[in-house]
Amino acid sequence: MRNPKPQEWQSEKLSKQKIADYKPFNFVDGEGVRCSLYVSGCLFACEGCYNKVAQSFNYGIEYTVELENQIIEDLSHSYVQGLTLLGGEPFLNTEVTIGLAKRIRQEYGNTKDIWSWTGYLWEELMVETPDKLELLGLIDIVVDGRFELAKKDLTLQFRGSSNQRIIDVQKSLATEKVVLWNPAL
Repeated sequence: MRNPKPQEWQSEKLSKQKIADYKPFNFVDGEGVRCSLYVSGCLFACEGCYNKVAQSFNYGIEYTVELENQIIEDLSHSYVQGLTLLGGEPFLNTEVTIGLAKRIRQEYGNTKDIWSWTGYLWEELMVETPDKLELLGLIDIVVDGRFELAKKDLTLQFRGSSNQRIIDVQKSLATEKVVLWNPAL
């Protein structure tokens, strides 16, 4: 597993703007019915990664306007709660993820939520590049932290290992401290 220095990994130098997969109307990548975009490229290289093929920035297909339009259309259904960004590493693909998140906010406001998984810890993101902070500001829920095989726990909701946290992003940004997601609220 690799650990970056602050601002070491820069999306504009790493991302090839490719996606590994797009899965509309699923129930596993967050709360409710979701559309999930799996971006290509991750440098964390966690042992036991469930999507190892997506670690390559060259894997998959190019992200296109046509795909973005399809995602926006798929989100238009009333039963779809929101979008999930996974990977690969969404915060190393901000050329794709920021534009899409902004368009969702433009088209749907806050009626559709945005979730993301990241290998970064919240504390690491707070000292990262402006693009990563911009993406974070557009997200509602982030599951942070590298997957740790020794802490793997299949009974955890929306997490692969017990070190990962489900964070309410907007409350955390407002209070300047980590606020864990509470689905009862």
